[in-house]
Amino acid sequence: MSSVDYSLKVDNLTASYGKVPALRGVTMGVARGQVVTLIGANGAGKSTLMKCVSGLLKSDGGAIRLNGEQVANQQPDALLRRGLSLVPEGRRLFGAMTVLENLMIGAYCRKDRQQVEADLQQCLTFIPDLRTRLAAQAGSLSGGQQQMVAVGRALMSKPKLLLLDEPTIGLAPAVVEQIAQVIGKIRNTGVDVLLVEQNAETALRIADYAYVMEGGEIVSEGIAAELAQNEDVQRAYMGM
Repeated sequence: MSSVDYSLKVDNLTASYGKVPALRGVTMGVARGQVVTLIGANGAGKSTLMKCVSGLLKSDGGAIRLNGEQVANQQPDALLRRGLSLVPEGRRLFGAMTVLENLMIGAYCRKDRQQVEADLQQCLTFIPDLRTRLAAQAGSLSGGQQQMVAVGRALMSKPKLLLLDEPTIGLAPAVVEQIAQVIGKIRNTGVDVLLVEQNAETALRIADYAYVMEGGEIVSEGIAAELAQNEDVQRAYMGM
């Protein structure tokens, strides 16, 4: 395992809300060129891990390394400049602003303005449904379209590592499949992806590698396709 080239490596990470432990010595990583998923029941600690990695929550101990550099407890804007971008649960768009304005907010840290326009066109190639809705208010879109805007906004920061926190929650199966296809396209451009999902069946189909989380701890890990065939995983998380 030491020979694996990780874009993100988390070692023995602990975190809490007040006196309540939320992460208990979590160790995991995202290897370059991969989509890695973190599955588990609601309250398992998945979103807490994402908050720590993205700088939204201070960890109590352990290490978070981004491209080999310790970044634990750095501010979110500093991590964004290092190439880490988060699509938060619940999307959090600016509903009164247009789709285009929401997308361009993702590029606010960038100074390469000519490349920003090229990246906007690539983003719209990934998510063609947005091309005809650029002038629409983001709040007028369907839930699935809003999720696509949130993903597009993150892509406009030109990330090296993309964190997706429950991107399919509450969406229709057809939209879930569309998001799965977009994640595959993103990975093929050289962006690594950490995907947190309650929809374990979809997550394990999309991902290359997977971790299972319970009670703030990693309890299992392995190649995603192999974990999808594990009877305990199927019974606990896939309704089989």
